[in-house]
Amino acid sequence: MKRKLLSLTLAAVLALSMTACGGGKDAADTSTDAAATESTDAAETTDTAAAGEVANKDKPLVWFNRQPSNSSTGELDMAALSFNDNTYYVGFDANQGAELQGTMIKDYIEANIDSIDRNGDGVIGYVLAIGDIGHNDSIARTRGVRAALGTAVEKDGAIVSDPVGTNTDGSATAVQDGTLEINGKTYTVRELASQEMKNSAGATWDAATAGNAIGTWSASFGDQIDIVASNNDGMGMSMFNAWSKDNKVPTFGYDANSDAVAAIAEGYGGTISQHADVQAYLTLRVLRNALDGVDIDTGIGTADEAGNVLSSDVFTYNAEQRSYYALNVAVTAENYQDFTDSTKVYEPVSNQLDAATHPTKNIWLNIYNAADNFLSATYQPLLQNYDDILNLNVEYIGGDGQTESNITNRLGNPSQYDGFAINMVKTDNAASYTSLLSQ
Repeated sequence: MKRKLLSLTLAAVLALSMTACGGGKDAADTSTDAAATESTDAAETTDTAAAGEVANKDKPLVWFNRQPSNSSTGELDMAALSFNDNTYYVGFDANQGAELQGTMIKDYIEANIDSIDRNGDGVIGYVLAIGDIGHNDSIARTRGVRAALGTAVEKDGAIVSDPVGTNTDGSATAVQDGTLEINGKTYTVRELASQEMKNSAGATWDAATAGNAIGTWSASFGDQIDIVASNNDGMGMSMFNAWSKDNKVPTFGYDANSDAVAAIAEGYGGTISQHADVQAYLTLRVLRNALDGVDIDTGIGTADEAGNVLSSDVFTYNAEQRSYYALNVAVTAENYQDFTDSTKVYEPVSNQLDAATHPTKNIWLNIYNAADNFLSATYQPLLQNYDDILNLNVEYIGGDGQTESNITNRLGNPSQYDGFAINMVKTDNAASYTSLLSQ
């Protein structure tokens, strides 16, 4: 880099000297200037190559938490996922986790059937907080709940994930009434209401909106609500604290945030750990491996020299999708005490790397919404624990949850970073970032 700056300085001095000579330019002068420019460009290119610099478009890139995809169809954006040879996605197995959440709710109903039907009408009514109707993970979780409870309706071979608004009479077309046979009795299961929790500024997965929604729903049909389900714990805890805790209505979320896990002791029904500790490690480990020029599986499926390795029961890798997925675990009253610290690093990958063989590298990483409970309170603290272990100097950028420009405007000089970890506001918007890196 110093050599490049020196070349630029010399070129600037030369330009100033030529200008000081005065006089207009004729064709011969223009030709001479062009030759000088070509010579300077060639010198800079030589200096860059000699310094071992990498073009921004070729630097390691990890998409995380929001997989590049079409928000309407869910189709993966393979152009973004294969932006360069060192581009990957890190997330979790959304379908496996969604199935777990739905099963967890169903199991709870069956185990507590004597007390779950609050008004004794034979209908198990639930309300559902939907995070983002265009987010693949949110879609999967809505489908998982509906599939497990028998309320799912299929269209074009897939379970409909649209919100129903209010459905106290069971007439909505996006869902149907389900049935559960428990102890020789048939119960109807009905999705009483569901909506996307999007605030007036456009931010989705909004906890405050969920708190307001449960206030409206409980005022309209309170004793019909037997279960509260949420696409994440941020919204789930907002509803729990606003209404369902005092009314002893079990609430189920997703993410295993520390406050939600602790609330299980107070009646929160359960949550799903998406192994954020494994995801955060993978996010930075993939970058570390690419920067070190080692096999991408190092310290992941294959032990590194420090002994870091993940077992096959906590992650999977899909080569076709260039994606690493952490596996999920149900967190209930039976095991919640094992999950009380959501920011603790995963023990099998907690060994410090040698700085001599893994020198410090600079990483630019953004969180789509600084106010997102899971990402800010769980994921980022984990990343900050792992960045030291992996000798990465990470600059953390918090977005507003509404616009990509709020984030991309702070990526003004990508050349000062060795790699990038990107968490988009919308899954469709990968090009907002790759276009910057391609300049």
